[in-house]
Amino acid sequence: MMCIFSAACILLLALPLLCPAGQAPFEPALSPYDRHILYQALVLFWIGIIGLIVIIVIKLKEAKRTQVMGVHQDEENAPFLD
Repeated sequence: MMCIFSAACILLLALPLLCPAGQAPFEPALSPYDRHILYQALVLFWIGIIGLIVIIVIKLKEAKRTQVMGVHQDEENAPFLD
């Protein structure tokens, strides 16, 4: 097991040396304004992703809290509103 792990590590470390890096086939010439817009879009994207994760965590905590309180269960002696 250790032999396979060490062989995989050596292969991963040696792979960049075996594949020489050449010049990129296409590099877009971005002006400083375009670069600013690109970074702004990336920042807004990641803020949105983090916001969605926070909202999901809050909703899961709320659902767990209502289950602990027993709100999701129907009461047998509840009065009818007629």
